Amino acid sequence: MTAQPLHTERSGGQTAAVVTGLPFTPQLVKAVFRDVTSLHVSRPAAWAAASVTRTVLREIVDGARSAAAEETRTRLIPQDLVSAIDRNIEVEVGTAWYLHSPTFHGLMGEVRDADGALVSLRERRGARTPSGVAGAHRFEAGVRRLLRSRGVRAVPAMVRDLDGIASVFLTALARDAATVVRERGVKRFGTVALVEPGEPAPAPLLKDPLLAQSTRRGGDGRTVGVDDVLAAVTMQLFGDLGRRAVTEAAAMARHKQAD
Repeated sequence: MTAQPLHTERSGGQTAAVVTGLPFTPQLVKAVFRDVTSLHVSRPAAWAAASVTRTVLREIVDGARSAAAEETRTRLIPQDLVSAIDRNIEVEVGTAWYLHSPTFHGLMGEVRDADGALVSLRERRGARTPSGVAGAHRFEAGVRRLLRSRGVRAVPAMVRDLDGIASVFLTALARDAATVVRERGVKRFGTVALVEPGEPAPAPLLKDPLLAQSTRRGGDGRTVGVDDVLAAVTMQLFGDLGRRAVTEAAAMARHKQAD
């Protein structure tokens, strides 16, 4: 993958290097990691996590754009988001957001307790708002940049949903990456692949033997590195989307390490 050119953006009196086409900055990534762990996050790891989030949101937006195009619309609405997820199960991420969004209320179905009593939406959300939901507003600028880069606009409700999904997904990614560090490796095994009858199984998600190992090697136990983020990706994503996210994130990390 060819490294993307760098340009510089100035915001709030501070200058930050932003890779063209990467809407979510390492500063935002590190802020999310601070919400869930006290571990340090290396700069290349932050770029890798930003790349993964971009890959996921880009796939969702493109699916929603296709749904809108079928109705000759260029402005995305929440129903386009639902259509994108219905058509591609790989993009069903950040599901903790679904309980907090009006878009999904009618799609979640009823939940009953052991006595058969209906569990209210408030009870299903839990007593404490997850940090990914509380911090969703931080993603609005990046989501709008991503929408512009894909040639579409979105109504405010759709932007809010994309903010929430991005925030909840990255929060879960950060939590899993921190777990990989603490547990010295990935403790979950197995993958899920959608294959038509008679088709061969797809290639393994991680072809690099070092990354494919379940035991973490190297590192000081206090820093989230690139390999930890890539391992977390395999816990959050699968299929073509997972492979593409790993490939793009690894390339981004190599680019930043070479700087």
